[in-house]
Amino acid sequence: QVHLVESGGGLVQAGGSLRLSCAASGRSTYAMGWFRQAPGKEREFVAVISWNAMTYYADSVKGRFTISRDNAKKTMYLQMSSLKPEDTAVYYCAAGSLSTRGADFDSWGQGTQVTVSS
Repeated sequence: QVHLVESGGGLVQAGGSLRLSCAASGRSTYAMGWFRQAPGKEREFVAVISWNAMTYYADSVKGRFTISRDNAKKTMYLQMSSLKPEDTAVYYCAAGSLSTRGADFDSWGQGTQVTVSS
């Protein structure tokens, strides 16, 4: 198991930027990812990054979001730019396999709220 703590969420106007961080403790992680869940909707994949920085993005965020990680600090980041109101959700970081499916991740953070106002 890995303990994950997200930070960096908040309220931002449409077109603005935010950077989320996810600090990990415990065993080393191969892949880490971001998922999000908007009110009344199912959790959805956002982005994932492997230990050696292979990345995959959901089509809805490609070109606007950038996932990265600092293995020495055991921290993952999600730089979000050109934010849209539809990006409003609770964002969760997760650790597990290199996958876009939530079921392939065995450790989850508590979530951080991102709200984008129009």
